[in-house]
Amino acid sequence: MAASGGHQLALNVQLRDDATLDNFLATEAVAPLLPQLRRQLEDSGEPVIFLHGAPGSGKSHLLQASCHLAPQGALYLPLGEVLDYTPDAVLADMENLALVCLDDVQRVAGNDDWEQALFHFFNRARAAGCRLLLAANAAPRHLAVQLADLRSRLGWGIVYHLPDSDDEHKCRVLAFRAARRGLQLPPEVARFIVARAPRALPELLDILALLDRHSLAEQRALTVPFVKRVLDW
Repeated sequence: MAASGGHQLALNVQLRDDATLDNFLATEAVAPLLPQLRRQLEDSGEPVIFLHGAPGSGKSHLLQASCHLAPQGALYLPLGEVLDYTPDAVLADMENLALVCLDDVQRVAGNDDWEQALFHFFNRARAAGCRLLLAANAAPRHLAVQLADLRSRLGWGIVYHLPDSDDEHKCRVLAFRAARRGLQLPPEVARFIVARAPRALPELLDILALLDRHSLAEQRALTVPFVKRVLDW
C-alpha cells in the first residue's frame, strides 16, 4: 500500500513520482475526467469515481496522480497485491482517510470474503465522508461480482471508460513525456519505437526513460540510429 508522499504502510508499493495529472496526456474523450479528479476532495466533488479500461489505458497512473494531489490522508491500494491478506485487516480504519484509491478491483470479484469486506468498507466510507477512486478492467455491471449490493455501490458515482491507446496516441504520449523530460522526440523516431517495442504504454515509457539516460550521458539527440544502438535493435 502506498500513501501520498511515499509513506510506507504495510507493503512495498510506492507511488510513482511521474504519475501526476500534469504528466497525463488525455484524449478528447478522457479530458473531462481530469477536472473531476482535481475536485474530488472538495465538497462539490464526486464521492465515488470508477475508472475502467484495458491494461495500459492509464488507470493506475490516474489513481496514483490523485494520491499526489491530496495533501494528506490518501492511500493507493492495488488489490491484486493484497490477496493473501485478510480483507478485513487490510481495509480496517481506511474510512478515516480523505481518499482511498483501489486499483484492480476485478482481482477480488467472486471472492466472497473480499466482496463482503468491500461492501462494509463502502458503507463506512460513505458515513465517514471518505472519497473513493476505483479502477478495474471492466465497468461495474460487467465485473464478476456476486454480491449485488457491492456491485451497486461500485457504480454509486461517475463511471468513466478509458479507451485503449492506438499507435498514434502512443506516439503522442511518448513525444509529450519526452518534452516533459526536456527531450525532443521526432515523429519518425516515436513511430520507430512504437512499431518495435512492447505495445503497452508502461513498457514504452520505461524505454523512453532508458533513452533519456543514455542521451544525457552521451549528449546525443534521439535519432533512429541512436535508438537502434541503445536498444540493440
